[in-house]
Amino acid sequence: MIDLCKEIARMGRGIGNENRYRIIETLMKGSQTVGDIAGKVGMPQPTVSQNLRVLKEADLVVDERRGQEVYYTINVMYMTKLLKRLADDVSKSGGKKPH
Repeated sequence: MIDLCKEIARMGRGIGNENRYRIIETLMKGSQTVGDIAGKVGMPQPTVSQNLRVLKEADLVVDERRGQEVYYTINVMYMTKLLKRLADDVSKSGGKKPH
């Protein structure tokens, strides 16, 4: 099993940049191509592609080829699982729940 601290750190590196967070925010509206994302976040396509590579390496986004286009989507399954593990660990350590 991969250490939770390492996974959280990897997630942090993935979104630890304003441009990558803007891309994640854009992808919250659904699957999109590099061109779609670039137009919405106001960055050149090569910059978006570089940031998507970092997000993919952190498992925060996945891609799917549809014909000649590649669509990027938030890896909801991975993020949910990771955040649930974090919440479970906090719960086990005696963290207080909100009222």
